[in-house]
Amino acid sequence: MTEALVIGGDCGGTSTRVVVTTLDGVVVGRGNGGPGNPVARPPEEAAAALVGAVGAALGDLEPHRVAAAVVGVAGYSRLDTPEGAAVYAAAWQTTGVPVSLRTVGDAVVAYAAGGHDTPSGSVLIAGTGAIACEIVDWTVGRRVDGLGWLLGDEGSGFWFGLEAARHAARALHAGTADDLTSAVHAAVGGVGPGGFVSAFYALARDKMAALAPILFDAARAGDPAAGAIVADGARRLAGTLLTLAPGDGPVVLAGGLLTGVPELRAAVQARLREAIGREAVLAGDAALAAARLAAVSLGA
Repeated sequence: MTEALVIGGDCGGTSTRVVVTTLDGVVVGRGNGGPGNPVARPPEEAAAALVGAVGAALGDLEPHRVAAAVVGVAGYSRLDTPEGAAVYAAAWQTTGVPVSLRTVGDAVVAYAAGGHDTPSGSVLIAGTGAIACEIVDWTVGRRVDGLGWLLGDEGSGFWFGLEAARHAARALHAGTADDLTSAVHAAVGGVGPGGFVSAFYALARDKMAALAPILFDAARAGDPAAGAIVADGARRLAGTLLTLAPGDGPVVLAGGLLTGVPELRAAVQARLREAIGREAVLAGDAALAAARLAAVSLGA
């Protein structure tokens, strides 16, 4: 008898990642795609990114072997609408996978990526955006922030990029440029203070968020302004999570910034130790966690 497979996916604002595993968690295929948030992108594009990643992950594997599929989606609210659900259902049919796609909020798979089996707890995600979520029986309960790049997402990649640009604009106008200002100015372009401002407003949103690594590099090099912004972001992220008043369940840190920027993660962890007496668990591979949820749904 041919061994059954499961699909797990993590569809975020920057990329889509998919894994195919056996029921006991052995990875047999991986695939990547473009941005997978159907709120930030047209749902058709986000669904196409998922389908492409699924196809790459399956490779030469037979789609009919897939017994369950779970995908975490940033912007999951769009899939709660009949129109959004129909777009994904139609796209999923093209994969040849015989089982229905189960979509959940990206916070659920981020929480599961903490490597535990406890169905209720909390998760803080900081990547392109930022949000804290209460998880209750593997579903999203209360939420704090996640309000998007204009209204919130404090401590997100976009927030850090914007803070770096704000610092540079003010310093250029005051004639007090420092290392952070010089690096941001070089990345954005424009002649003089006015030219910098015009060039920044012409940037696409993802290019604004791309200023965040420049800020973190400056902080590592000892730039005091950059260090102060990183500390402020950590304070805001910790405050977002603490607004949920985490109980005894697992607390998980997830997202590209918290998993990939040690200085930011350490500052957040220090605030959590002070507030709740323990550190959070760092998330692993969210796509692999989604596959584990798919296997659990089959009783594996």
